[in-house]
Amino acid sequence: MEINLPSYEIKLRERSGKREIFDFLRRRYVALTPEEWVRQHFVHFLIEHKGYPKGLLANELELRVGEKRMRCDTVVYDSSLHPKMIVEYKAPDVVITQRVFNQITVYNMQLHVDYLIVSNGLQHFCCRMDYAQGRYDFLEDIPAYAML
Repeated sequence: MEINLPSYEIKLRERSGKREIFDFLRRRYVALTPEEWVRQHFVHFLIEHKGYPKGLLANELELRVGEKRMRCDTVVYDSSLHPKMIVEYKAPDVVITQRVFNQITVYNMQLHVDYLIVSNGLQHFCCRMDYAQGRYDFLEDIPAYAML
């Protein structure tokens, strides 16, 4: 599956007729879906190319909004363990629309992070929240961890 992210040493296996990919943040194999392919490549990109500390990233963080349970694809924390960034992944064939951003902003109502990223593996959109002005500003590139 072609995507616009650097390659890494991917660990795949087949179990009960289904393909799985190793998620080194969760330390286990997970179902290999197109979205998971994007997640694993993006997480490695953040760590290996942008200097994000492995110990400050979490995949599949569960949130509760009232009775509703939701999962953030990836959350990045600062050194004080405060959420700093939410990353939402889509499969490469999913077009990133305002609806996708609406999904991540619902998560952000609870976490109140500084950065939101949406990626389908081909396109990556990063924005910085401006709470004072009640808006978000798109960035040209994904910031290095040191710049957060």
